[in-house]
Amino acid sequence: MQARDVMTRQVVTVGPDTSAKYAAELMADGGFAALPVVDDQQRLVGIVAEADVLRGRLPTDPRLHLRRGDDVADDPPPLLVRGVMTAGVRTVEAASDVADLARLFVDERLRSVPVLEHGRLTGIVSRRDLLGALVRPDDAIRHDVLHLVEGYTGEPASWDVEVTEGVATIRRTRGVPGPTAESERRTLRALAHTVPGVVAARVPTNVEPSADADASI
Repeated sequence: MQARDVMTRQVVTVGPDTSAKYAAELMADGGFAALPVVDDQQRLVGIVAEADVLRGRLPTDPRLHLRRGDDVADDPPPLLVRGVMTAGVRTVEAASDVADLARLFVDERLRSVPVLEHGRLTGIVSRRDLLGALVRPDDAIRHDVLHLVEGYTGEPASWDVEVTEGVATIRRTRGVPGPTAESERRTLRALAHTVPGVVAARVPTNVEPSADADASI
């Protein structure tokens, strides 16, 4: 499964000269943890996060913190996104493995990552997107795995697929594995792992095709 399979494609972005306050409004209203910052050619130039727009925008209450001799700062915080954004952005390619994304989120404590394709912003993937793939209903996962296996092998009505808690079990019910049973097993497992929601795939090797099926070939 790749980043393009789980990413959000309709990305809300801002420009470097967007008001930082407006960026904060977008994040608050949309529930976004961060917004990509793009130039006029939709090239990614930075990212602005919740912490970026919070910093310096909530002054202390002078009734609670002002002591004799203290002055309340009059200098405003940066008013534009370019003044608060992070320019060194961690990105991933659309073809990135979601397993690598999960490790990236955990190891670097990220909440979302912009997705690039041919150097341009094409989406954004968040922890929530990965969780959404994990919680897909087993019936929906089974449908997708079965459709993929039948389409790849060109053998409809020759497969039984069961999915429990995201674990897919694929069994041949008729016909002969090809070119070998082991190569078919590896191929089917690889196919299943491209389906969102599959956490593991099993292809038992001890299930023999039916005698009637062999006789018909």
